[in-house]
Amino acid sequence: MALSPRQLALRAVELAVGKKAEDVVLIDLRRVTNIADYFVICTARSDVQVGAVADGIVEGLAAAKHKVWHAEGYQVRSWILLDYVEVVVHIFLPEARDYYALERLWGDAPVESFGE
Repeated sequence: MALSPRQLALRAVELAVGKKAEDVVLIDLRRVTNIADYFVICTARSDVQVGAVADGIVEGLAAAKHKVWHAEGYQVRSWILLDYVEVVVHIFLPEARDYYALERLWGDAPVESFGE
C-alpha cells in the first residue's frame, strides 16, 4: 500500500535519524507553495555520512515501494537532494545547510523538529 505524502516524509525522517543525521526537520509546504507537500531537511557531519543517509533513505523508501523520482548531488556530497515529487529530502553538510538556509527561505511554513 502506498504511503501518503506525510507518511512518506515521516518515514524519510525515521530513516535519516536511523543513519545519525542531525537537526532533522519536516517542513509542511502545503499552504505556501505547490512545488512539494513536504521538505525533509537534515545535516550530516561528513561527505561519507551525507551519502550514507541518502542511501539509507533511498533503500528504505524503495522497500516501502517508493522509488526516488530524481536525485542530485551524489558526486559532490555537500548537499544531496532526493525528489519523491510530494516529498523532497535535503541532506546537507553543515556549511551548505547554513549557506542555503532553506528553513529561512520557507519561514512561513510549519516546521517539526526531530532528533538533536
